[in-house]
Amino acid sequence: MGTAVVALGGGHGLSASLSALRLMTHQITAIVTVADDGGSSGRLRDELDVLPPGDLRMALSALCDDSEWGRLWRDLLQHRFTSEGDLDRHAVGNLLIVALWELLDDTVAGLDWVGKLLGARGRVLPMASVPLSIEADMVVGQDQFTVRGQSLVASTPGHVESLRLIPSDPPACAEAVDAVINADWVILGPGSWFSSVMPHLLVPQLREALLTTTAKRCLTLNLSMHGTETFGMSAADHLRALAKHAPTLRIDAILADPSAIDDADDLIAASGLLGAQVLFRQVRRGDGSARHDPLRLAAAYQDVFDRFLGDVGTVSP
Repeated sequence: MGTAVVALGGGHGLSASLSALRLMTHQITAIVTVADDGGSSGRLRDELDVLPPGDLRMALSALCDDSEWGRLWRDLLQHRFTSEGDLDRHAVGNLLIVALWELLDDTVAGLDWVGKLLGARGRVLPMASVPLSIEADMVVGQDQFTVRGQSLVASTPGHVESLRLIPSDPPACAEAVDAVINADWVILGPGSWFSSVMPHLLVPQLREALLTTTAKRCLTLNLSMHGTETFGMSAADHLRALAKHAPTLRIDAILADPSAIDDADDLIAASGLLGAQVLFRQVRRGDGSARHDPLRLAAAYQDVFDRFLGDVGTVSP
């Protein structure tokens, strides 16, 4: 069956790690952020008082079976309507997931049924059982202000000083907590640092599981460090922000593409805050875009799993 891997994140970043991991093992559990408040997900969340389904849909699509059946259902889930009415920009998969939640009155069971439809190579779970909001204290120059909502946190240029969830003590998805406890490896990132990756560390029960699991922990850095919510931050600054919000978290391996790192020495120094060793691997697509190549990322993960060293340090290609 292979290595039991839990991948945490949301959106395109989580899809990237899942697209690689599905080439390595069928024992995959994706744990997905549930704070999205924009687009189709935000509209369904507001209208029906449900978890935002969009990031869950994307994770399921990334795990679909590599067959005509799986690819067709994946494309259907990802299809968006274009109209001048209420259906405009709604994704079919979002509507399907929410309909199953209403029929079954069980969030996890609904996601499992969509996974069966896709022949998914793994399981997709929400990180919490209730919809969440993200609130960030930000600084731009001399100005300090608070931004609330995942879409605003992700799109507001500035430096995030602190991050919190509303509600502050949400119930974690029990199946997600169990998956972390029983994993061989836990993968954090890539993805939007403050709105997709770090929120997992702010759900108390999930955070405790991440701190106490016997699984090894791998942090995957982004290929572009200069997104809106991380404006002006280096790769090392990403690690410092993580250490600030989760000072007792220990990471075993940090996976970084050399082409995305401006100061390798600073990154290695910052990795010490997390007790981690840095592994430099080429995982970018050949076209030079800020997207991970699934085969290269899978090879890098396999190298991390197979060649992980117990002492803190740096492993070169």
